[in-house]
Amino acid sequence: MPIAVYGDYGFALLLVPTAAADYLEYERFQLMDHLAPFIDAGKVKVFSIDSINNESWMNNNMDPWQKSVRHQQWNSYVFDEVIPFIKTNTSNDTPIITCGASFGALHSMNLFLKRPDIINGVIAMSGVYDLTEYTKGHYDDNVYFNSPMHYMPKLSDHSILEQIRQSRHIHILTGGGAYEDPAASGHFAKVLYDKGIWYELDQWGAEWPHDWNTWRTMLPQYLATKFN
Repeated sequence: MPIAVYGDYGFALLLVPTAAADYLEYERFQLMDHLAPFIDAGKVKVFSIDSINNESWMNNNMDPWQKSVRHQQWNSYVFDEVIPFIKTNTSNDTPIITCGASFGALHSMNLFLKRPDIINGVIAMSGVYDLTEYTKGHYDDNVYFNSPMHYMPKLSDHSILEQIRQSRHIHILTGGGAYEDPAASGHFAKVLYDKGIWYELDQWGAEWPHDWNTWRTMLPQYLATKFN
């Protein structure tokens, strides 16, 4: 699958599309224009990838079990192909931060929590972290192990928990306007708190809806203030 790359230097920001979109979604909706000052200054190098949501949870013509298998295959693609590609095009020591909005927030958070040994943090915007919000009643092991609200409360592997706890870049952002669900962010933040995991929960006001103008404002602000 194609990967769009923007910039030459800086930490690696791995962008996951919002819903059934592709690797150029963030460019089409002008988010890359808002990130340009940070890219041009060598603060961040951006990698934008395809989702498979239209071949998985957002495809109403697929068998639900096949959807869950496809989700797991996509995770493997990111871990086994995308992360090595990023390392090859940066360095083995370059931090990698996953980032996404809406459904992309869930994917970004899930990728980080599953592999904190190769991903260093996450910026999750306007997300819900319960995969069953998208599965239309289907539930199996693949759903459980890709739904942070389900597996994180029971995660007991000390090594993985300690790797997650080392991150100082777990940013959970949400608007308070139309179609946002700030309660979902708050509920997941409580799960992290109960596990002794540092996080930042930032709820913006009612003037910030579940839409691109919110994300075009949020992400540059966080790159400017949280990544020095």
